[in-house]
Amino acid sequence: MQKWVKGQSRARRCVRALVLGGTWGVALLVAIAAAGRPVNVVYIVADDLGYADVGAYGGTKVPTPNIDRLAARGIRFTQHYSGSTVCAPARASLMTGLHTGHAPVRGNHRHEPEGQAPMSPDTVTIAHVLRGAGYATGGFGKWGLGYPGSVSDPLKMGFDRFYGYNCQRMAHSYYPAFLWDNEQRVMLWGNVAHRRKDYAPHLIHDAALSFIRANRDRPFFLYYALLQPHAEMDAPEAVVARFRGRYGQETPSSEGYYRRSETPKAAFAAMVSVLDQYVGEVAGELEAQGLADRTLLVFTSDNGPHAEGGHDPEYFDSTGPLRGVKRDLYEGGIRVPMIAMWPGHIAAGIVSDHISAFWDVLPTVAELAGVPAPAQLDGLSMLPTLLGQPGQVEHDYLYWEFPAAGGRVALRRGEWKAVRYGLNRDPEAPLQLYNLANDPGEVRDVAADHPALAAELGRLLASARRRPISPAFYIPALGDPVRPDRVE
Repeated sequence: MQKWVKGQSRARRCVRALVLGGTWGVALLVAIAAAGRPVNVVYIVADDLGYADVGAYGGTKVPTPNIDRLAARGIRFTQHYSGSTVCAPARASLMTGLHTGHAPVRGNHRHEPEGQAPMSPDTVTIAHVLRGAGYATGGFGKWGLGYPGSVSDPLKMGFDRFYGYNCQRMAHSYYPAFLWDNEQRVMLWGNVAHRRKDYAPHLIHDAALSFIRANRDRPFFLYYALLQPHAEMDAPEAVVARFRGRYGQETPSSEGYYRRSETPKAAFAAMVSVLDQYVGEVAGELEAQGLADRTLLVFTSDNGPHAEGGHDPEYFDSTGPLRGVKRDLYEGGIRVPMIAMWPGHIAAGIVSDHISAFWDVLPTVAELAGVPAPAQLDGLSMLPTLLGQPGQVEHDYLYWEFPAAGGRVALRRGEWKAVRYGLNRDPEAPLQLYNLANDPGEVRDVAADHPALAAELGRLLASARRRPISPAFYIPALGDPVRPDRVE
């Protein structure tokens, strides 16, 4: 990877001077003007990567030198949250700037034979906002927010270009029979009849790098939704072989929904290693094209680690000190790594405990592009924190709901976290209360010690949402009608 830009640019010095004078919006415009054009945005989201699965967040089992290098050259957030605890609603929150009490998609809900439940046709996404500001917009990887031909397939949601999997269920196979290139189904004949010639993530990665090269002379938004390390536990044999034997005697995964893996630990390590390589190559491509100091590069994960297909998140200590995994609304299911780099603008080696979430991304990039964000978002721009400037507005609270797994809701306000589980079985399910400042692992439920606070947060939980547009996402205990159909 080529040398990365260091130091403080003239634009950033202008930003600092003007912000201290109380003119944040003008300062941003000066920074953009000094950069010569609007700032590119590259947003890379891993799939089911745990908070502590990478070295920069304490991971020790799998080397992640490229992601760690991003952290060393940018800002690492310790209290950043996904929009949800599973794939589709996390992405809906990211795209719309809304938490799952307001977002159009709040769970994984399948459409047959391919795809997921669509968003409403009037949904405004990050891609819409940035395309309206003159950006080229490209989505690569996994979509999951509207089946092919629906009102919310990628090209109807603001993207000029899409290449990858429309359906997140089909993305469980790394050697699929086809991918989508815009609205065309492209067959991968080398994978037909159980053959394994074309590793789809490599094809998607090449397309993402080509998008950078093709748009080097104009502002662009690259949404790169990586597949790894979602089950099944699978990677090219040459990469798996590098890790085989490193983790002792392995137990093969059982036959079932996912393809059997003889060495699931080695396969997981290989998947994370490939992911890390991709991140490094994206950063290297930006450098090679002379775009690094004109690009905000963000890396994160869509939710906590899974325990499927033979993967053992406990062995890998995937959530570090946090409790829970994917599908949990405890911290391990929703707190995710987030690293941002913009050489010359974001200072190197910064660690931030700013409390933020996926729904903050849309207003942040809108401000970065110098255009207004849609009205009535749940998100707040994080740009002051990214640039190390005063004026960061903090959330009153963060909210999540998940209609599957028995019905779950959670809310964080400051250091306090309220959680309710089992709402579909018990409308009076008790509220759990945790103090994350001294109990980040959510071990001690202190609701009985703070009854007034528990009651207050319980009322806030009940008022933080509106009825979902789809009956697939109803939680009857919260006042929704009885759900007539099944949620995955």
